[in-house]
Amino acid sequence: MSEALNGQEILIVTGMSGAGRSTVANSLEDLGWYVVDNLPLSMVKTLADMADRSGGALPRIAAVVDVRGRDLFADIQETVNELRHTATVRVIFLDATDETLVRRYESVRRPHPLQVEAGGLLEGIRLERERAQELRATSDVVVDTSSYNVHELTTATREMFSSEDVPGLQLTVMSFGFKYGAPTDVDLMADMRFLPNPFWETDLRALTGVDPAVKDYVLSREGASEFIDAYVKALTPVFAGFQRENKRHASLAVGCTGGKHRSVAVARELADRLAGLPGVSVQLRHRDLGRE
Repeated sequence: MSEALNGQEILIVTGMSGAGRSTVANSLEDLGWYVVDNLPLSMVKTLADMADRSGGALPRIAAVVDVRGRDLFADIQETVNELRHTATVRVIFLDATDETLVRRYESVRRPHPLQVEAGGLLEGIRLERERAQELRATSDVVVDTSSYNVHELTTATREMFSSEDVPGLQLTVMSFGFKYGAPTDVDLMADMRFLPNPFWETDLRALTGVDPAVKDYVLSREGASEFIDAYVKALTPVFAGFQRENKRHASLAVGCTGGKHRSVAVARELADRLAGLPGVSVQLRHRDLGRE
């Protein structure tokens, strides 16, 4: 995508009802974005034109758009393509599991927007997911908010959009345990279960991949250094391509059984190595460290 002609940034926030659009909108507003909630898609272009005539007073606009319309995908694609002639435009799609959405709607005792049409809460969620499937697949950023509370989603939003003037790629490297479920909102995933598990070493069981003894054990196992060397080499052109395509955020998940030993040690090593790539800024997160 070509560089924006007028320096303006436009973010379209969309996704499943109940997945956190309002929380993200509030967070963006706190970060200085001009946020318009529940804006009809036809008005996004008009809003962008007004901002363009403001003389730089509104450099960053976020439009929160409802995904329920049947023809929304085609409309958004057309609108985004038009706006990209004069501005940097991205689409963020917020998602969550059906179980999570049901729990959230039941906790606030409000009906889902499509509940009456579909014949029930779960049916409404599934109908909306069906209509949003194509849009989700083509969005620039997809965030699964199932494991986030309000504060965690606010933090994640700040991490994604508080430093948009920094060039290059912002990469999140996350360790996790498969027994707690694989993350669904990541771009890349590596499975460390091919390495011997330090859990079965009595003197290492109570430690984690943060401890030098576990790190040394994991990284010295046969195949570990070969994998890391080859993986960093393979990711180098991938991340360079992401930057050429103006993909500003990417995520890499590194898993093992419990998310305590192998994944933590390898995630830390990968984060250190990948931070040395041109234009790549790395944040490290251990999703399941400390869980029993």
